[in-house]
Amino acid sequence: MAKAIALLSGGLDSTLAAKLITEQGIGVEAVNFTTVFHNCGEGEKIYSPARSAADKLGIKLTVFEISREIFGLVRNPKYGYGSNINPCIDCRIFIFKKAAAYMKDAGASFLITGEVLGQRPMSQRKDAMRIIERDTGLKGLILRPLSAKLLDPTIPEETGLVDRERLLAIEGRSRKPQIQLAKEFNITDYPGPAGGCLLTDPGFANRMKDLMKHKPDFTINDVRLLKVGRHFRLTPEAKIVVGRNKEENNSLLELTQSGDLSFRPAKVKGPVGVGRGYFNRPQLLTASSIIARYSDGGMDRRLEIACNSERYEAAEYITARPLEEEELNRLRI
Repeated sequence: MAKAIALLSGGLDSTLAAKLITEQGIGVEAVNFTTVFHNCGEGEKIYSPARSAADKLGIKLTVFEISREIFGLVRNPKYGYGSNINPCIDCRIFIFKKAAAYMKDAGASFLITGEVLGQRPMSQRKDAMRIIERDTGLKGLILRPLSAKLLDPTIPEETGLVDRERLLAIEGRSRKPQIQLAKEFNITDYPGPAGGCLLTDPGFANRMKDLMKHKPDFTINDVRLLKVGRHFRLTPEAKIVVGRNKEENNSLLELTQSGDLSFRPAKVKGPVGVGRGYFNRPQLLTASSIIARYSDGGMDRRLEIACNSERYEAAEYITARPLEEEELNRLRI
């Protein structure tokens, strides 16, 4: 039996692409690639849709966590960024190379993706697809069942492994054809199209640019911190992140690591703040003023802010007035 590897996110497009090929009697396995840049969380939160889709399709799923491996692409992509800081073409090339290695190990002969021509402006154009196939050495081996009839025939189509007439010619951003096909296949309970990569989000992209500028050797923990709270750049060496609610306060406490400072109001309700980098006395006061700004008590009240770090056996208390809005906005990332 012929065998293929499907890149399966668990979204509707990738699920339909895999289904179209299994319907032709071809054995399919799935791979899923997760990173810290996904906007739906991490770990099981990311690939649970893929796990669910694989279970419904009755196919094996293998998951790869590739965050550290793509940091270099984010810093310096060969093919540049999309509208924000998303290195989509470079990322696709990397993922296809990983999938190709798995394809060989699994004894499969081609790859399947749920890509739709024209759906994404950077990586799903014909010229971008050609670049990806050229740079991965996979020319003719990437089958895109949803748009196949709009693209050149692939090797599995030319050799008769796949019946091209049973593939589709979907193009553009509308999901109506996919939704109709899902009904025909009785595929239900699939996630909406809101998932994706945070590097395409303008707010997150600004924070990421700030991180790369001031800490080029950023870590996974640094990126996770970008996903939580309000961010303020105090100096090139120091920033503070402030929680917006109880859930974010708890997340910030979990993300605090050795060398960080933690801030919170001592006597009233207010947020948790995490200071990262080098803080001298003026920065400690500014950070405390930011915490005071988001704490109970009003703008005219001086508040005691507790500052903890591994350097202190007990909290240091800093008296601070809430920071004025103009200065707050100047420091906001």
